[in-house]
Amino acid sequence: MTVLDIIEQHKIVAIVRLDDLSIAQDLTTALVDGGIRAIEFTLTNPDAVATIGDMRQVVDDSVAIGAGSVTTIEQVKAVADVGGQFIVSPVTKPDVIQACVDLDLPTMPGALTPTEIQMAWEWGASAVKVFPAHQFSIGYIKDVLAPLPHLRLLPTGGVTVDNIRAYLEAGSFGVGVGSSLVN
Repeated sequence: MTVLDIIEQHKIVAIVRLDDLSIAQDLTTALVDGGIRAIEFTLTNPDAVATIGDMRQVVDDSVAIGAGSVTTIEQVKAVADVGGQFIVSPVTKPDVIQACVDLDLPTMPGALTPTEIQMAWEWGASAVKVFPAHQFSIGYIKDVLAPLPHLRLLPTGGVTVDNIRAYLEAGSFGVGVGSSLVN
C-alpha cells in the first residue's frame, strides 16, 4: 500500500506538533491503536527527524510516518535519509516539491487559492494541503473541486472531530488533524 493509498483509505493524517517528543512511541502506538495510519511529525521540533526514523522502526507497512513543516531541500533529504515516507509543508516551494519528486517521496505542499493549489499540483504535488482551511467555509473545498476535480485536497488547520465528515463530504482526499487530536 502506498502512502497515498493509506491516506485515501483512512482519511486522517495526525499532525504531531509537540515540544517534547519523548512520548513519541507511546503516542504513535495510541494513534495506531485508535485507527490512525498516517502520522506527521512536524519539524518545528528539533528532534522530529530522529523521531521519524525511530517511529519507522516501531510501525509496520500499514502505517505511514512523515514530516510536516518542511520548507527546505535539506529537510527533505534529512527526512528521506531516516526513512520518512511523506513530506508536508505549510507553503508551496517548487524546489522542495522537486526534491520530493526526485526522491519519489509523496509531497503535500500548503496552498490556499485555486491558483496556488493548481500550481502546486502542476509542479508535482501528490496532494495539496489547503492551509489554513478554517479561514474559509467547508464549502470552499467543494467550490475549488468543482472546476478542478482532478485535485487531491487535504484541508488542514482548524479541522476537528466535529467537522471531519463535512470536509470529506465536500470532496477532500483526506484531512490533517492537529491539536484537536494530539494536544
